Amino acid sequence: MRTELVLIAAMAVAVCGCKRETRTFRESPPASMASDVAVSDLHPGGGNPPARSISPYEQNAWALNEGKRLFSAYNCSGCHANGGGGMGPALIDDEWSYGHEADQIYRTILEGRPNGMPAWRGKIPDAQIWQLAAYIRSMSGLAPKDAAPSRSDHMNGPPPENAAPRMIPKNAGTPPAAER
Repeated sequence: MRTELVLIAAMAVAVCGCKRETRTFRESPPASMASDVAVSDLHPGGGNPPARSISPYEQNAWALNEGKRLFSAYNCSGCHANGGGGMGPALIDDEWSYGHEADQIYRTILEGRPNGMPAWRGKIPDAQIWQLAAYIRSMSGLAPKDAAPSRSDHMNGPPPENAAPRMIPKNAGTPPAAER
């Protein structure tokens, strides 16, 4: 009886002492993120540019996966060809026409750019734009590796050759006695 009480008490302490990871899947970006986004890198008076906003979505694997899903759902590949460039610029290299920071990518998606990039203001919620920006940064290796989006299921390769079941060719005749 006494050992049962000790065991129950130990389990109660363990359960109360564990803290689960908090995940907020429908989290809106902080209001200051959208208002702090610089439109360009040119600043009057030659002063230092304002500090860049850091997207909390870059630290969240779920948000990066949502960005990946949205990239496909909004047909971004139609112009950017899965990041390799097509009609639109490549997103997997080190050449960024309008900046590689999350806030610059956010502004590009929000306002659009001349010669083809449409403006998505009012068509996509801010949280989704930040998720897209985080995923786009991850495409060129700019997001943390421990929060990288998962690989698409259709990209999984076949099993290794040595894992395939043994098959006997149809016209091989009778296998030697050692292999039967």
